[in-house]
Amino acid sequence: MAAPELENPDDGGIEEGLFSHLIELRSRLMRAIVAVLVVLAALIPFANRLYTELAAPLVSRLPQGAHLIATEVASPFVTPLKLAFYAALFIAMPVVVYQLWAFVRPGLYRNEKRLARPLLVAALFLFYLGCAFAYFLVLPAAFRFLTAVTPQGVEMMTDITHYLDFVMLMFFAFGLCFEVPVAVVILAAIGVVSLEQLRSGRRYAIVGAFAIAAFITPPDITSMIMLAVPMCLLYELGVLAVRWLLKPAAAEAA
Repeated sequence: MAAPELENPDDGGIEEGLFSHLIELRSRLMRAIVAVLVVLAALIPFANRLYTELAAPLVSRLPQGAHLIATEVASPFVTPLKLAFYAALFIAMPVVVYQLWAFVRPGLYRNEKRLARPLLVAALFLFYLGCAFAYFLVLPAAFRFLTAVTPQGVEMMTDITHYLDFVMLMFFAFGLCFEVPVAVVILAAIGVVSLEQLRSGRRYAIVGAFAIAAFITPPDITSMIMLAVPMCLLYELGVLAVRWLLKPAAAEAA
């Protein structure tokens, strides 16, 4: 008769550890959600004012008598609330990122923590910078071009929901494009590219920046240049960051 199979004593510890990690993950996610909801509750009374500020780059460049319109019954109510939610997520993003960082930090090595902290801070700052760049510089230039090329006899009246979707897409696109230095450092840190390859690949980075800018921006040369040139400069910043951040790490590892 075969002896009964003994239960592996390590299974209980593994299950307990996994369960505790899931509990902590839920706790971190709940804190992040609460932070977003608190900011959202504070912004809801100012939702209409927020939309007015968001629409300013277009409204100030519309022809005399033109204005934004609402083509759906609930748009005047729902669209400002959507904007308030986006703004709450935008404002509370440092809290969200910190909660995720606090969850993964115990499992990282010392050199990984040393590299991850500045990358997270830089990623947040660059994303905000990209959104601000789009709002204050790119959108006014794009709307100036679009209103100028409107055919004779066509009255430009943009739907408020479509305008919000367009601007949020531009914010997201510019925020991601401004993450070039972070992406360069990560690629170098995991060994995909070396510092020498980054330096020799500048011409390809320039071509790629203009290709991405032509795809993302509205169809005017000014907006394309206004995105491509910062991306090229940010690529150079990423190369410098690789030199500053990864060389000390390599020395410590040796």
